[in-house]
Formats: sequence, C-alpha cells, structure tokens
Amino acid sequence: MKIPTSEQLKAWDQFTIQQEPIAAIDLMERAAEKCCTWITENMGAKQEFSIFCGKGNNGGDGLAIARLLLKKAKVVAVYILESDSNGTEEFQKNFLRLKEIDSSNIFFISQKNDFPILPNDIIIIDTLLGSGLSRPIDGLAKDVIENINSSNCTIISIDIPSGLAVDQNSNGNTTINATDTLSFQCYKPAFLIADNKAAIGNVHILEIGLDPTFLDSIETESELVDETLINAIYKPRNRFAHKGNFGHSLLIAGSYGKMGAALLAAKACLRSGVGLLSCFIPKSGYEIMQSQLPEAMVQTDINSSLLTKIDLNNSNFSAIGIGPGIGTASETKQALKKFLQINSNPLIVDADALNIIAEEKKLLEVLSSFSIITPHQKEFERLFGICTNDYERIKVASQKAKEFNLIVVLKGHHTLIATPDGKKFFNTTGNAGMATAGSGDVLTGIITGLLAQEYNSQQAALLGVYLHGLAGDIAAEKFTQEALLATDIVNSISLAFKEVSKKALSNHLNTSLNKSS
Repeated sequence: MKIPTSEQLKAWDQFTIQQEPIAAIDLMERAAEKCCTWITENMGAKQEFSIFCGKGNNGGDGLAIARLLLKKAKVVAVYILESDSNGTEEFQKNFLRLKEIDSSNIFFISQKNDFPILPNDIIIIDTLLGSGLSRPIDGLAKDVIENINSSNCTIISIDIPSGLAVDQNSNGNTTINATDTLSFQCYKPAFLIADNKAAIGNVHILEIGLDPTFLDSIETESELVDETLINAIYKPRNRFAHKGNFGHSLLIAGSYGKMGAALLAAKACLRSGVGLLSCFIPKSGYEIMQSQLPEAMVQTDINSSLLTKIDLNNSNFSAIGIGPGIGTASETKQALKKFLQINSNPLIVDADALNIIAEEKKLLEVLSSFSIITPHQKEFERLFGICTNDYERIKVASQKAKEFNLIVVLKGHHTLIATPDGKKFFNTTGNAGMATAGSGDVLTGIITGLLAQEYNSQQAALLGVYLHGLAGDIAAEKFTQEALLATDIVNSISLAFKEVSKKALSNHLNTSLNKSS
C-alpha cells in the first residue's frame, strides 16, 4: 500500500467528500463510529473516559466519540483546550450535538489550574492536535500533554498522537505517549519510524471508507511491503520446471570461528528455492559445510582460516552473496577489493564485506549496478556517516541508492528498502526476537537465492525481506521472541513460503472470478 504524505492525506479526505459525495461532518461521524467500536471492544470493562480535545477537526473527532460513548452508557468527561479560535466548522457542529446530550461534563482548559485530576483507572482519549501539525508545540498545549503523560492512564490517540509530526522529525518535541493509536485508512510515515516508538504505542488502522481510487491515482515516494505487493512479485513454480530453471547461487562466506554465519546463509539460500548453491569458504570450514549441508557444493580458499584469493569464474553463477563471517583481516580485505574490481554481477553485500568497504569507501563506486547492500544501523553509519535521527537516515539511504545505483536494505523493525529510482519501501513483517546473532546472515542467504531465480534486484530484496520477517514471526509464535534463534528463522522459511503462496493463489483466484463475473 502507498504511504501518503500529510498533504496527500488531506487531499484524500477532500476527494472522498466530493466523489462519494459525503458531507465532511458525516465523514467525521463515520470515523468516530469506527473508533468508538474499537474502544468498546478492546477496553474491556472500563467505563470511564476523559477526552481531551483541541478546536480543530481532530477535536471534532473527540467530541463525536464522546457523544457515541455516552450513548453506550459510558461515563465521559470532555476537556477542551481553549484558544483564540472558535474552532473549525466540524468542531462547532459536534460541540452542539454533544451539548444536546449532556453538557454537564464539558470543561474548558485555559490555564494550568484547570487541569483535572486523572485517576489511573480511567481511559484518556487524545484528540488535541491532529495530522496538520507543522511545528513543535509549546505553551498550555505542551503543559496539558505533559500532564496527561504523567497520569499513568491508558492513553488512546486518535489519528496521530498529539505533538507528533506526520512526515517530519519530532525528536525532542513534546508528544503524547500513547498506549494505542487509532488511525484511519493507511499508515502514516511517522508510524514507521523507530524514533517515534514511545509516542505511537500500538498502531491500529481503521477502515473508514475513503475513496480508494484517489490512492490509485497518486504517486508516493514511500510504500508498504505488504501482502498486496508480495502477491504481485511472487512467482509460483511451473510444474514442468527443473533445477536449472532456478539459478545457481554463490556464497562467499566464513572464516575460522565464524563458519556458523556461512552455514546459516547457505541453509537460508537453499530454503529460498535456488536450484544450485556453491559456497566459497576457507579450508577449515570444508567438513563443517559438507557434513551439515550436503545439498551445497563447496570450493575452498588455499588458506585454512581466511579468504585470501577469490578466484572463481563468476559467469557460472546467477547471483553472488558475500560477507557473512569473512572477517576483516588484511588478506581478506585485499581479496575482496580485487574481486569487486573485476566482478560484473549484481551482488548481495553484507556484514564484514560492508565493514571492509566502509574502510575504503571508493569501493562503493565499483559495486556493479543494482547490487544489494544490507547494513544494520551501525554498518550503515560506518558506510555513510552518523545521522542524528531516523528521517535523516532514511533520506541518506535514498540518496546513496540513487548515487551508487544500488538497492539499500537498511535493517530495522520496519526494514527500509531504498531503490535507485527514489522509491522507499517499508517492511511489515518481523519482530524484536529477530534481533539475534545470525539473523542478518539468514537474510543474505534468502536474497541471494531469490536473485538467482530471475527475480530482479528490487523484487529479490522486497520478497526476501518480507519472507525473512514472516519466517521470524512464525518462529516467534512457536518459540517466543526471547528464545528465538537464527536457526529457527531458517527452519520457518518453508512455512513463510507456504503462507505467501497460499495467499497469492487465493488472490489469483479472486481476480479470475471477478474478471469472469
């Protein structure tokens, strides 16, 4: 799904109002009804609510939610933050509707002395400021937010936590720290940023019937890697295929004491469906690889412990992954440098290979076009410099993808895939349990295997990251996040493929039925 900017989100509302057609106040009512349903279904027996409203349309949402909760016999107090404005038209209409039902528990906050006492057994609903915020908040609004955050209450933010910008850096700004955020129709850029984790809490996207043709008609720089996108990428197997149809991958990996990284990458590569796999490793890893993974072919360096001379006929291979566990010894650095200078194949570059390149950044210029680099944050900073916040890091990743004609896979909770044409994709699978040794080696193996199977570099990166995260989710469900091992991720790749193929088939059948009807 596309990820609109704050301006595009406003335009989407207006497009729906004109095309449906529907009055703005009725669209607001639709959103409030969805919020009220979620709240009553998920807040258990909680009966008391304090709703904090600004005088914009976000505050209008809050007033509508208050009225709907009162109709469900909930105890509701409404606190309106005073300002010089009388409020938007929709705010005023919802204010009058609320007063007709119950005006006894509507209060106005014009100074600190007006702050209510907030028992920690109530639910706070935050509708102070919406997605139109363009600057850090200060003054009384800041004081109100700080008071709410200190209450130890469950806090539900509507649309976006107050004080948080939709698509700008909010580090250092005062924001609501929501327990849950109820937003509408699609993810906002801010929900994908690790810096914002304390503000957004658990994000829930509510469908409110915005006209889908608007999203189809616009271009966005950012997009989610979700089921829809993966269904469009995934290629089911032809039943007459043979192993030659699925490519030949090469993994250049391992050193003495780090053969586990090579083995994990190799296992994942084979699980990704590649037809053939060759591994180039130090001699000391030969018995390990052959005994633990008989499906892989093995070639060894002349050195027992290190990679010192990568002397291979690259034309034999459909895709090459390099880096897991190779170390950064001087001999390996020289071997990698020579290899990169003569190689013309797209590569998947990870781990120690990235660390070596970071020491001699001119090597970025000799990486073949549409190679895929897969740094975590520290490796990224070694390559491209320290960034002060996530928005800056995303911007730099996109710039470097364009500059060097690379796919940049910046690993994290919502892994970013930045492409040379300026597109930014954010993954939707994966969990914190995957922050474990070897997880990145597994990803390298998966992408290397997919790239060999006639997926292009962008498709291999997108599908690989999604499958990797999905396998991690399946493994965490079985073993818990705390006990998750990289081996568990490898062993769950088959189940991830099963889920993807099942949904792709279902989507294909539905599309066929729709066309025939």
